Amino acid sequence: MERPPGRTENKTGTGTGTTETGTGTGMETETESGTGTGTGTGTGTGTETGTGTGTETGAGTESKPKPEKKRERERERETEGKSPAAPGAGEASAEGVAAGGERAGGGAGGSGDAGGAEGNGTGGDPGTGTVRRRGRRGRLVRRTGLALVLLLLVPVLAAETALRVNYLGDLADGTYTRGKDAIWLGHAWVDGRKTDADVKALAGRLGDTGIRDLYVHAGPLEHDGTLPASAYAGAGRFIAAIHRESPKLRVQAWLGDVLATESPNGMRLERAGTRAAVVRSTREILAAGFQGAHFDLEPLHSGDGDYLGLLDDLRAVTRARHAQLSVAAHQIDPVPGFHSFWGTTTGHPKWWSQKFFGEVARRVDQIAVMSYDTMQPLQSTYGGYVAQQTSLALEVTPASTDLLMGLPFYHENRFGHWNHAETVAAAVRGVRLGLSRTDADRQNFGVAAYVDFAATEQDWTSYENGWVR
Repeated sequence: MERPPGRTENKTGTGTGTTETGTGTGMETETESGTGTGTGTGTGTGTETGTGTGTETGAGTESKPKPEKKRERERERETEGKSPAAPGAGEASAEGVAAGGERAGGGAGGSGDAGGAEGNGTGGDPGTGTVRRRGRRGRLVRRTGLALVLLLLVPVLAAETALRVNYLGDLADGTYTRGKDAIWLGHAWVDGRKTDADVKALAGRLGDTGIRDLYVHAGPLEHDGTLPASAYAGAGRFIAAIHRESPKLRVQAWLGDVLATESPNGMRLERAGTRAAVVRSTREILAAGFQGAHFDLEPLHSGDGDYLGLLDDLRAVTRARHAQLSVAAHQIDPVPGFHSFWGTTTGHPKWWSQKFFGEVARRVDQIAVMSYDTMQPLQSTYGGYVAQQTSLALEVTPASTDLLMGLPFYHENRFGHWNHAETVAAAVRGVRLGLSRTDADRQNFGVAAYVDFAATEQDWTSYENGWVR
């Protein structure tokens, strides 16, 4: 019979010392009494079966078969490998029930009570030794993880703190525009989308600023270095119109393409035929009326000798035409060799070495640093970073070359560029700090705004108030 849940019976030990009464030939009533050494909690639901038909009733009162039947049933149990005193399935023995109603022991290496787990650890509960080993492993994993986090975070936090400090300081007198600034303009100016009224408005916007050079998108170049004339079909009309409105402005053709340095598709500068085609395209651009060629080839890895050779060939062409040769340049290693580390870990060596930057700067008339997309999270760290980049570039750019620092006239939120951090105001202050600390009197210096079609009034105001005056 199943025992009611939660019911408790008091028995004497393993059932010995009981007194049987009655002489009938049928079922006799047997009363068990005494003080057992354990307290069984009747949470089991098992039912005893045997040759007899004993049934438990009442609080410790059982109806059992005669002794002969009982002994026969016990022999059957022995045959089945069971101890006569072992509790039946679902019974709660006085010694086999632990505090709280859960069976203790039972494990292969247990001792049969709550300490059974102290055996070989294969019992129902893990052994103390196993728990200790698991605890030690857990602590080791946590400590190792914390060490790795600190190993990564400490240098980053130190660098960010240094950049914030770099954003502090006084600005030298006279660190304003030299009238040699530039702006990147979209393709709409040479494909017929812009009207004469647009040209007049542009000239009016630029009239009171320090902007002299217009990098007008006239490409992109094909991967083989060629450039279809249809790409800049309206260039002649635009150049004539802007010069009528503002003769001081110089119009350069902005030519770019993706290099096959990090993917199988793109321009391959290692091919002599491709480099020769780029030179021919430059001649054609200058023949169309542009006053210079501005190249933006990305991603361009530091130390690319084929690029340096291309610049030498292009310089010969632009000089013969009395035209400008300018380039958009990658940022400089914030610490020596950082481009190698970043390239190894990410596959994209974003920066140039300072030495390579200087080699490029010596081969061109203008070099514009793309000092945006810096991954900086705050205006102060971004401004400090721009100040650092300005100083690094000034240190290796010849005095005869125009050095321009890029300003973010666009607004995006993505990894690498946070709109709330990379502001024109922070960039201008960073440029002035770098100039003040490194070469405050340098004349061939300016800023370059990227890009006209994404600029806001706030961008123009920050540029004019912070840099133009």
